Amino acid sequence: MNFTELWNLGILFSGVEQVRTTGDQVLIVVGWVIAIVAAYLLGSINLSIIISSKFYNDDIRLHGSGNAGMTNVMRTYGKKMAIITFAGDFFKAVIASLVGRVLLGYPGAYIAGLFCFLGHIFPCFYKFKGGKGVVTAAAMILMTNPLVCGILFALFVMLVLATKFISLGSVVCLLAYPIILHRISGPGLPVLVAILMGVFCAYAHRGNIKRIMNGTERKFTFKVKDKKTVKQNQSANDIEEA
Repeated sequence: MNFTELWNLGILFSGVEQVRTTGDQVLIVVGWVIAIVAAYLLGSINLSIIISSKFYNDDIRLHGSGNAGMTNVMRTYGKKMAIITFAGDFFKAVIASLVGRVLLGYPGAYIAGLFCFLGHIFPCFYKFKGGKGVVTAAAMILMTNPLVCGILFALFVMLVLATKFISLGSVVCLLAYPIILHRISGPGLPVLVAILMGVFCAYAHRGNIKRIMNGTERKFTFKVKDKKTVKQNQSANDIEEA
């Protein structure tokens, strides 16, 4: 078996046609458990919460939209911290998808990516209150199907430019994800994963959807709070903790 075949099938599935014993079946099940648990725990590591705690003695979830994600970090702490947050959210999904694919092949990349995405939204390390998973989902889609990712990115850019609502662009793209994926690659496990990601994305953005309907959703801008405002927030938190 060459490298390409091993990459497509994964280490555990590379000999699936020879699976005969209970031991072989157990090995595959263990592989799935490892991929799922590792991906979820990796997704539960939220860099925006870590940044707000370690550098600002703060909790990003107490500001703005209450979301532990890049957009709220940019509005609260600035572009530099937003870029760091983006990198953390992106590369944890890249790592999870790679681990899933190496162990279990193409299906493993989708499942591991899904659980990394769920870990970001419902992190076990932060009382199951995390971000909305858009960057993490984008990284997973890029790793599993670059063509679909390119189409969704173009759609996202057009929607955000037209409406200035990142939340709207995110929800529409994740809901369109299973439709586009089905048209390109056909039915199967990946489409089911895509449907689940769309549903959970809409759930995570339920507050944004309500605010858009009420006309109170904030439009995206590169303008951020000044340092004085951030320092005032830190001082207030210090007083509360005293």
